[in-house]
Amino acid sequence: MFNTRILLVLGLALMSLLNTVQADEAASIRSPEWAQPVGNQYNLHQMTPTLYRSALPDERALPLLQTLKIATVINFLPESDAQWLQSSDIKQVQLSYRTNHVDDSDVLAAIRAIQAAEADGPVLMHCKHGADRTGLMAAMYRVVVQGWSKEDALNEMTLGGFGSSNGFKDGVRYMMKADVDKLRTALANGDCSTSAFALCSMKDWITTTGQAEKQL
Repeated sequence: MFNTRILLVLGLALMSLLNTVQADEAASIRSPEWAQPVGNQYNLHQMTPTLYRSALPDERALPLLQTLKIATVINFLPESDAQWLQSSDIKQVQLSYRTNHVDDSDVLAAIRAIQAAEADGPVLMHCKHGADRTGLMAAMYRVVVQGWSKEDALNEMTLGGFGSSNGFKDGVRYMMKADVDKLRTALANGDCSTSAFALCSMKDWITTTGQAEKQL
């Protein structure tokens, strides 16, 4: 019985030591350029002086968001933020998408929304867990706007401590085939997509053509 207790204590001590070592190793590989944690709730991290990312907040997060002077919340979920944001003056932008169906138009819409909202103050973007949908858009912002390499952005997305997700594989697949130069050109030109045959491009063309015909 005595030997059993000793073995149990030693086993627990060894497990504690291994967990500490793993945590230290995870912290040691974390680049200082990656988004930095803000507190210990909502998977909240700061990417730039005016851009934050998180999991789904709730009403209890409002005091913190107000302290951070968040002016706009961008939501990548199909459910609205109206209920938990109804008592605040924070603007709401909803850009629902799924990582397994993401295309260039989703990325361009997200980046434009971020850049437009930053004119009013700091921005928070989120999904449910703050890992896959938010992680992909954060990575694409890094690449398209900040000029990071795909490798560096993917490392932050998957190793940055934002949680694990089955959606990572979809995000990686999209990023690997994304044409960054075309995305930057479309962003600069005000195009909704990199393809003239995208649904949003066709809608824009029909609208423009109709307006031109009315002026004739």
